[in-house]
Amino acid sequence: MTKDTYENFTRILRSELIPAMGCTEPIAVALAAAKCREVLGCVPEKIVARCSGNIIKNVKSVTVPNSGGEHGIQASAVLGAVAGRADLDLQVISRVTEEEIRLAKELLRKGICCCELAEGEENLYILITMTAGADNASVELRNKHDHISRIVKNGEVLFEQQDIRTDVRGDKSALNIRDILEYADTVDIEDIREILETQIRFNRAISDEGLRNDWGASVGKTILELEGSGVLAKARAAAAAGSDARMNGCALPVVINSGSGNQGITCSLPVAVYAEALDCPHEKMLRALAVSNLISIHQKKYIGNLSAYCGAVSAATGAACGIAYLEGAGYDTIGRTIINSVATTGGIICDGAKSSCAGKISAALEAAILGYEMAKRGRFYQPGEGIVGSDYETTIRSIGCVGREGMRSTDVTILNLMIS
Repeated sequence: MTKDTYENFTRILRSELIPAMGCTEPIAVALAAAKCREVLGCVPEKIVARCSGNIIKNVKSVTVPNSGGEHGIQASAVLGAVAGRADLDLQVISRVTEEEIRLAKELLRKGICCCELAEGEENLYILITMTAGADNASVELRNKHDHISRIVKNGEVLFEQQDIRTDVRGDKSALNIRDILEYADTVDIEDIREILETQIRFNRAISDEGLRNDWGASVGKTILELEGSGVLAKARAAAAAGSDARMNGCALPVVINSGSGNQGITCSLPVAVYAEALDCPHEKMLRALAVSNLISIHQKKYIGNLSAYCGAVSAATGAACGIAYLEGAGYDTIGRTIINSVATTGGIICDGAKSSCAGKISAALEAAILGYEMAKRGRFYQPGEGIVGSDYETTIRSIGCVGREGMRSTDVTILNLMIS
C-alpha cells in the first residue's frame, strides 16, 4: 500500500467517525441555526429554515435531544438558535439548560420559525435565515452534516467554501475492497485506536441505555426476549437498542459513520459483540472495525449520505464484513458477503428517522450475517442475477446507482406521503 493511500484512508476514518448526539439531521439544522445566531449576534425575531426534502423527511418524526420532547425542523432550529454552541459541532445542543428549553418552547409557541422546502438542491441542504430588527444573517450547510458552505450578514458574504476539501476529509473515491483489507492488515493501530475505541465506548453506552429502559418500540429488548442470548441475537439487539434510544430523544452521543449515528452503531457494535464471543484480541477487533467502517463508507460514497435507500443495509453489510475479517476471511469471502447482503436487503426504503429504524437495522444485520455464513461455505449469488454485477466492485456501484438515481422518484413519493 502506498503512503498516500494509507494516509488517505486514515483521513477518511478520522473525518467520518466523529461524535454526534441525536439524529444527525435535526442536529445539522441546530448547528446551522447556532452559527446563524452567532453571526446575527442576538436571539432572532424570525427564523426561516429552507431544507431539502431528505432533511425534512429525517427530522419530521424523530425526537430532538434536550428539547423537552419536541419534534421537527422548527424545534431543531429554535433550540439551536437559543441554546446551541456552534463550536461543539454535531454536539451543538449537548449543553442545554432547563431555562433554555423553556425559552425555546415559548418561541416555538409564538411561531417565530417557519420551514420551507428547498427544491433543486442536493439531498443534504439547509439554509437558515434569521432577522432581528434591521439585521439579518444566513448560514448555508450542504453535502455533509457539518459542512457550512456559506455565511452572509446584512448582504455581505463573510465566508464561502462550497466544496468539501479532500485533503482534510479524505478522498473516498479511492476506496476499494482490496485496499481496505490491506489497510486493515497493515495500519499502525495507534493511528486509529482513539477513534475506534471512542466509537465502541460511546455506541455501547447508548445501546446499554436502550436495553435498560423503554425507548420507542424497544426493538432491541424484544429481540433478546424472543431469541435469547445467542451471538447473532445479541449483535442485532445491541445495534437495534442503540437506535431505539437515539431515535427517541436520548441525549447520549454516538460516533457516526457516513453522517449517520444509526449507521455508526450498526457497523460497530455487532463487530464488538462477535469479537467478545470469539475471544478475539483487542487489536484484532480494532482492525475489523476499520474494515466494517471503511466498507460501509465505500458503499455510501455511491449512494449518497441521504436518499430513499436505507443506510442500515450498507452499514450492516460493513458489519458482516468486519465479522468475516475477525474470523480470518479473505478477499473473496468478504466480496461475496457484500454480494449476498445487498442482493437480499438492498432497496429497503428510508422513510425518515424514527423508531422503526431499529427494526430495519435488525433485519439488515440478520440478512448480512446470513450472507457471510453463506459466503464462507462457498455459496453466493451469481453475476447477472438481478443487480449482481460481474465483480464485487461493479455490484457496489450498481447498488449505489439504485440508491442515488433509481430511488429518486421513490424519495419524492415518500416525502409527499409524509407531508400529507
